[in-house]
Amino acid sequence: MPRTTLTLSSKNYSSWSMRGWLMTKLAGIDFDEVIMAPDDADARAEILLLSPSILVPCLTYKTTKIWDTLAIGEFLNEIAPKSGLLPKDQAKRAHCRSVCGEMHSGFVSLRQALPMNIKAHFSKFKIWSKARADIDRIEAIWGECLSNYGGPFLFGEISMADAMYAPVVSRLRTYDVKLPANLQAYADRIWDLPAMQEWREAALAEKEEIEELEVEF
Repeated sequence: MPRTTLTLSSKNYSSWSMRGWLMTKLAGIDFDEVIMAPDDADARAEILLLSPSILVPCLTYKTTKIWDTLAIGEFLNEIAPKSGLLPKDQAKRAHCRSVCGEMHSGFVSLRQALPMNIKAHFSKFKIWSKARADIDRIEAIWGECLSNYGGPFLFGEISMADAMYAPVVSRLRTYDVKLPANLQAYADRIWDLPAMQEWREAALAEKEEIEELEVEF
């Protein structure tokens, strides 16, 4: 039987790679990583938001290829339903899909103004008003979910939603964005997950740099 593979780009810079990788980890699926170098034209375009790449992340399971991040999450939930990527309760599951979909299609200003860069730390970073609006909306989503479902994760137990918002946690740390205490506790909980620690170690070990993302602007 062919090995399951997950194609990724840079672990330091690629938020979509992180989402797909975390979901696959949470599903408990054994897989091999296929890493595209950051200087690969397609990987670079994806990282710099220059094109909607369909190459990363890409899950290859047996003979099936899935390259959209939401589709990867839905597929993993189907083949590993006990993993809890999506809640069992119908209303809760619909809410989870909604907040995942909002991340998948929205928050463009946040992505542009605060690109992911795990190695970097920019203190006193000036946040544009549109990016601030995106952060405010994310804070509202986190606050509502934690209040409605009691934590410690967005839908009680860890789910696809936590994986979808994990790169935001990284971005907020990189750009020194302050959060209300309850939301900071949630962000710290995500940051301290063993899978996130594993991802960060790999990101810190990367030698390649993308100059455009190394300048405080």
